[in-house]
Amino acid sequence: LRPRSGQLTMAMLPTKKGAAAGEAEAEHKIRIKLSSREVEKLEKVCDKLKKKAQERGFAVAGPVRLPTQHLKITTRKSPCGNGSNTWDRFQMRIHTRIVELHAPVKDVKSITAVDIESGVIVDVKVILRKRRRYK
Repeated sequence: LRPRSGQLTMAMLPTKKGAAAGEAEAEHKIRIKLSSREVEKLEKVCDKLKKKAQERGFAVAGPVRLPTQHLKITTRKSPCGNGSNTWDRFQMRIHTRIVELHAPVKDVKSITAVDIESGVIVDVKVILRKRRRYK
């Protein structure tokens, strides 16, 4: 007998420890968020991550370009407050990219073992697929 779609088989039932039987090999969505002030360095790291994941045969989406954050500060040039009202305007731009992979959790470390340029911040999130609960 084959199970109907939506029914559990013995291999899918949770073990006594609470972990699912084939969970270690299941592919999960891995979201890597990269941010930097320098676009060239950011694009280099994105390309390295994407190439390494594609070499291993994983599905890759991205890099998706998020809106650039503009942090602005306006200050008076004169330290004492006297003199003409002249102002300095400083601006810092933060560029952000998102790369999504579909890979097993155990392979995340090998994919992200890329030379990361200085000034690039990497945030890795593993989005576990929800298991369906049956009555």
